[in-house]
Parts: sequence; C-alpha cells; structure tokens
Amino acid sequence: MAIKFQYNKTYLQQLNKELKVRLNALPTLQAKESALRLEVKRAKDEMAAFDAGLVERRGFLAAEMRLWREFPSDLVRVKAVHLKERKIAGIRTPDLESVEFESRPLSFFIEHGWIPEGLKVLEELATLMIRREIAYKRMIVLEYNRKKTTQKVNLYEKVQIPGYQEAILKIKRFMEDEDNLSKASQKILKARIAAAEEAEAGATA
Repeated sequence: MAIKFQYNKTYLQQLNKELKVRLNALPTLQAKESALRLEVKRAKDEMAAFDAGLVERRGFLAAEMRLWREFPSDLVRVKAVHLKERKIAGIRTPDLESVEFESRPLSFFIEHGWIPEGLKVLEELATLMIRREIAYKRMIVLEYNRKKTTQKVNLYEKVQIPGYQEAILKIKRFMEDEDNLSKASQKILKARIAAAEEAEAGATA
C-alpha cells in the first residue's frame, strides 16, 4: 500500500499514531473473525438439522398422502411471524419469537377424526419451515459480516500495517541521514574555521 507522506517529524508522528490504532485493533478484529467463523459453522449445522427435519416431516406427509388429500385447504393459515433480535459475536441477527396461526372452527360432525392431529402436524411443519428460513437469513448475515471482518483483518495485517511500518522506516532513515549530513557539515565547517584561524595566527606571528 502506497502511504502518502512527507519526510518530517509531523508526518512521522501521524503515521506512528495511525500504526498504533491498527496494531491495537488487529487482535480484536482477529478474535471477532474467529468467533464469526465458528458462528457461521454453527448456523450451517443448524440449517442442515432443519433440512433433515423437513425431509423427515415431508416423508411422513408423503406416506399418508391419501389422507392429506382430505385435509381442508382453508383450515389454517399463518397469521403472523414475530421476530426478535439476537446478537451473535456483536452482530444483530434475526431470531424467531413465535408463529401465530389462524384456523377456522372445526366441525366434528363433518371433519374426519384425525383432522385435529393433522392440524398440529401442519403447524409444526410450517413453524419448522419458518425457523429454517430465519436460520438461513441469520447465516447470510453472519457470513457477510465474517467476510467483511476477514477483509479488514487482511487489509490491516497484509497491507496497511506493513505500509505504515515501511513509510515510518523511510522517514526515520531520511531524518537520520539528514542529521548525519548536518553533523558532518558542521564538522567540516569547524575544521575550516580552525584551519583559517591557525593560518591567520601564523601569518600574524
């Protein structure tokens, strides 16, 4: 990374300050990245568990397809999905609080006896599907923030910190060279003055 600077003490102090900020922030960012990697893995495992649960429930429904054809399509619907916020590694993610269903009254004279149990199964399946969708969104949010954090860690670790260190070293070397040159010039000047004084003293004598 090309750091813009000038060869003076002001820029040296400014670059040292910027470098210190990044060196102090890097361990925190690295810890956050590790935590997010772990949470993304957990979210993926959670997704896999929900998918397995859905396959199992759908398999159960498919096995009883003849019965389910008799299930009234207008019996139940999702009325509302209530969400809450959950912080994971400092990131705000969605979480399910509750699912609200709305169903019409059952007529035990018209409906089959298994319908109430079927209603519970459908509500469980719908809740599982909603939980799976929210888990997917949570995973996307965590993965996005994990990538951003990784990019920032790489930027600090591989680009900015080495860039600032190199710029600081260049300024220090320049200032040292300038100081050495100034001291050498002063020595030469003093030697010339001393030689001139000696020559003047010899001529007077």
